[in-house]
Amino acid sequence: MLDQINEPPAGTIKNTISRCSPIVFKSVCLEIDGQLLINNINCSFDTLGKTVIIGPNGAGKSLLLRLMTGLIKPTSGSISGGVQSSQGQSEGKPSVCYSLVFQNPVLLRRSTYENIAFVLREQKCGKEELVKKTNLALKLARLEDRAQTPARSLSGGEQQRLALARALVVNPAGLLLDEPTASLDPASTFIVEEMVNKANRNGTKIIFVTHDIRQAKRMADDILFVNEGRILVHKPARAFFKDPESKKAQAYLDGRLPL
Repeated sequence: MLDQINEPPAGTIKNTISRCSPIVFKSVCLEIDGQLLINNINCSFDTLGKTVIIGPNGAGKSLLLRLMTGLIKPTSGSISGGVQSSQGQSEGKPSVCYSLVFQNPVLLRRSTYENIAFVLREQKCGKEELVKKTNLALKLARLEDRAQTPARSLSGGEQQRLALARALVVNPAGLLLDEPTASLDPASTFIVEEMVNKANRNGTKIIFVTHDIRQAKRMADDILFVNEGRILVHKPARAFFKDPESKKAQAYLDGRLPL
């Protein structure tokens, strides 16, 4: 078994996570090419803890994440929250404070180190702090020895860990993960889960889509079960796995509802 990720020495880097407002869906529908893919969603996502979204293929899990970040707009209904007022801007224009990591990471044609450093430069991070934060991010992702390797030549597991490290280096208030370990080996899955858990302990809200029921049991504080574009269940994880209170959710857990 891999060792636990060691916490950095206290005071090494001062990280501040801004708190954003909860994401709230009100009567949200999404129709694409005449097909209703998200059907009258009403729910809210607290700003703490780890919410795991499960459900069969085509249920609408990934669409929910894209709706949360504004990558797609609902056909009807409204989505509020998940933003904070931009500091230093007189107009008070809101900024999204949730990072999204896809199943297939999109990396820059640069070194592993520069993929992380680029984000910090965009945040106007000072040179000394940039170096410290980038090196710490590489350490947490177990990529210190791959710092100068072209990012796109890394293995699949290494690429996903880099994408996650890059998302976390700016200390987002929320992290949205779309099946980040679906094609990873057990070692990389372990590292990704440790990175996610550490971020959550530091105050980052986690919303995690997975098909792996065992992973959902390991990771979730609360479970959101989606089927055919509807949320059928949203309850604490322990209570959900004891009694999901939905025939379709129980069928999914029993393997009788196709993934």
